[in-house]
Amino acid sequence: MRLRACAALLLLLSACATTAPNTRDSAAQDSRVANLQRAATLPWVDGGRCVVREASNDWAVLVERCFHALDHDRLEFRDVTGRCSVASAGAAVLGLGVCVLIAPEIIVGAVIVAGAVVVAAAISEELAAYRRASRESARSEVQTQPLKKPAADRKPEPSGLDWFPPGPTEPLERERRPDCKPIPVRHAGEDIPHNECADKFPPNRYPGMDVIVAGERFDALQVGARVLWEIKTHRFDTYSDFIQNREIEKDLKRIARERRAAVECGYDFMIGVSTQAHKEALLAVLPSLRIVVTGCKR
Repeated sequence: MRLRACAALLLLLSACATTAPNTRDSAAQDSRVANLQRAATLPWVDGGRCVVREASNDWAVLVERCFHALDHDRLEFRDVTGRCSVASAGAAVLGLGVCVLIAPEIIVGAVIVAGAVVVAAAISEELAAYRRASRESARSEVQTQPLKKPAADRKPEPSGLDWFPPGPTEPLERERRPDCKPIPVRHAGEDIPHNECADKFPPNRYPGMDVIVAGERFDALQVGARVLWEIKTHRFDTYSDFIQNREIEKDLKRIARERRAAVECGYDFMIGVSTQAHKEALLAVLPSLRIVVTGCKR
């Protein structure tokens, strides 16, 4: 009897010992992937090798150890909040850049990147390996689950999505997360000229629809390409200087969220504006934006 009790106790202790490390390993892996995805939005001169090496550390540690590997010729750091000011002029460049980058969330206008960012090779390979491992794990889990027999007399209920127009499906190997799959929804508002521009200019894969990706709403997903669009059709050049400044501030807040969501899900991000003045005003603040003049009229 005593032998059985000891065996049961050992079994219980063994289960506890294996569950906790698995939970910690999963959390550590999630943190590593989050660091890689965040680093993927920045230009690196070493192909991202330092980031891959330090990705298991806290983001602040990664930034401090890999700051030297950034392509500083393409980066400009701005202390837009004033909290990163440094007393020593000699430490200004390193101190300001590290301070801006290790913030919990990069403030709009704090980090300016010249040109489009291509995900560094080492980071891209590491994220691809993680996605393959995640798919294999999900496939194994599905295969081990028992199949459910459908009721013979039960009719399938409409999903509520049947009214969406048909469109090309995305291959599994290119989906980053479940919420990266584009979800068409009707255009927000009744701005007919804006909606027509969003449908015709890119052109839109889902005419009459916006798309939601990673929780952000985009005006269009381009036909035949992984490009998400934000469309602006107001006559920016007719506004006063004060209104123009307010519009740029409002644009940048939304653009920062949308571009981050697009990059994390493997999409390119484009902005369409109606006037050259609007394009120049946005590029003056964020030269790394990809903007085209649509010429759409209101």
